[in-house]
Amino acid sequence: MNNDNLLEISNLHTHFNTEDGLVKAVDGIDISIRQGETLGLVGESGCGKSVTALSIMRLIKDPPGKIARGAIRLRDTDLLALSASEMRQIRGNRISMIFQEPMTSLNPLFRVGRQIAEAIRIHQKPAGGEADRLAIEMLGKVGIPDPEKRSREYPHQMSGGMRQRVMIAMALSCNPELMIADEPTTALDVSIQAQILDLMNNLKRDFGTAILLITHDLGVIAEMAQTVAVMYAGKIVEYVDVVNLFDNPKHPYTLGLMASIPKIDEPAPENRMLQAIPGVVPSLHRLPVGCYFQERCDQAFEPCHQEMPPLVEVEPGHFLRCWKHE
Repeated sequence: MNNDNLLEISNLHTHFNTEDGLVKAVDGIDISIRQGETLGLVGESGCGKSVTALSIMRLIKDPPGKIARGAIRLRDTDLLALSASEMRQIRGNRISMIFQEPMTSLNPLFRVGRQIAEAIRIHQKPAGGEADRLAIEMLGKVGIPDPEKRSREYPHQMSGGMRQRVMIAMALSCNPELMIADEPTTALDVSIQAQILDLMNNLKRDFGTAILLITHDLGVIAEMAQTVAVMYAGKIVEYVDVVNLFDNPKHPYTLGLMASIPKIDEPAPENRMLQAIPGVVPSLHRLPVGCYFQERCDQAFEPCHQEMPPLVEVEPGHFLRCWKHE
């Protein structure tokens, strides 16, 4: 493992046995995250982003799912070699996760302060009422006004933005080395989304926490990430720093995602439709031979229909899976 990397994933394969056959939801990916870095994992729904996050957390239900092979290392710890009890000591402590919808992640029967304090008690084992005090302190750090009063509220008494702040407070309560944020702003309106992104950036700076940010929103990626991995049908198709991703995208899929973004600084011709990538992500039960993107790609040629291209470094630090750039 590179000593600069906090998290390193090598050749990860996560499969699901279904009635229709084997689904390779994550199909041999390699990514790494340095301390204090935000890595954006971007792609359409169904491309394997959330399964990647659940694999890191060892939350894949077996059966039907299984991490078939590969390695996930946090510093010097091989997460796939840990027992279930050992992994519970990592989860919520060294690695935390913010899920897509806080209302389904928070327990509706318990006050939010108690839920944050529980994580602190399990992993930090503070004395007396210290866990409750730390929970209130964390609510204040994520910008919740009157945190002592709000700590006694139930999730349904809070707005979506406030619930997401509670989830962030819970995720940071044990000072994790890595925080996985799975579409953390999807259910929020634009103004609250901006507040949450600013909050995550500020907390990353203050705590030094690395972030794996999972999203389909390239605007969020531009705001938050330093490095970006573009994922399609279980594979990484482009892997590069965020500046080069926007200045010099190379993969046809990345180009399609970029073209679909509305440009507010350009007048739109009357009746012009937003650009879209034709077709849909192929069914993971019936993937095409060759490049998985070939059926939607306007640059596909003969090799694309015959063999999956490897992920190669086409420029220093710029990795690409495409025959056009071989």
